[in-house]
Amino acid sequence: MERRPLGTSEVDVPVIGMGTWRTFDTTADRAPLVNPALAAGVTLFDSSPMYGRAELTLAKALGSRRAEAQVATKIWTSDSAEGRRQAASALNLFGHVEIYQVHNLVAWPEQLALLEELKKESRVTVIGATHYQESAFGELASVMRTGRLDMVQIPYNPLRRDAEQELLPLAAELGLGVLVMSPLQGGILDRKPEPAQLRELSVTSWPEAVLKWIASDPRISGVLTATQDLEHLRQNVLAGEPPWFDASQRDLVAKIAGT
Repeated sequence: MERRPLGTSEVDVPVIGMGTWRTFDTTADRAPLVNPALAAGVTLFDSSPMYGRAELTLAKALGSRRAEAQVATKIWTSDSAEGRRQAASALNLFGHVEIYQVHNLVAWPEQLALLEELKKESRVTVIGATHYQESAFGELASVMRTGRLDMVQIPYNPLRRDAEQELLPLAAELGLGVLVMSPLQGGILDRKPEPAQLRELSVTSWPEAVLKWIASDPRISGVLTATQDLEHLRQNVLAGEPPWFDASQRDLVAKIAGT
């Protein structure tokens, strides 16, 4: 499968992005983290009003380098007026939002209408929806089938593979992009591969192997990681570079994970 630009199911290279949950909910300056990330090739930053001060902290950290980044953020409210307030705040901070998502499908019919309005005004490029629970995948699939989305954001890693049953095939069928959240959560880092297994995978660490396992799936547009550690950032970026895992290497990662 060849890949198309971010915002569809096919991109030339899956993006390794930076999430801002917890790590950016602070008054501290995050430019010392954002600048090395940009220098390393991280261009996508994902935030939400659910993350406290994260949107404001991200905007300040990007500063004059805003044009070098793609910003993904979210509407998170059941109230239409509050949704407009959140959108006005984000657009004031970032000027334009490349990927605007309905967070956890909260009041999605009303909030999608708002995002569609903003997209028509060229203030938003890509419209998406997210959910962190597999129990909501059925509803998310129904929203995908409305034809109103360009992208979804879901959990997916070798221990959380429910997305393979319906959502990933559906995204490929509909031409939707897929961002992966929380790739290193759910106990995946408790697995301890042997050094020989890492050498067989041509990676230097287990987190890199997990991220590359995800990125090697051609239905994935981007993988969002969160870190304050610059060495972890470097390893994360390596996972977004070819060569990609073949089927046998992905099987090996799954075996190490116990699936």
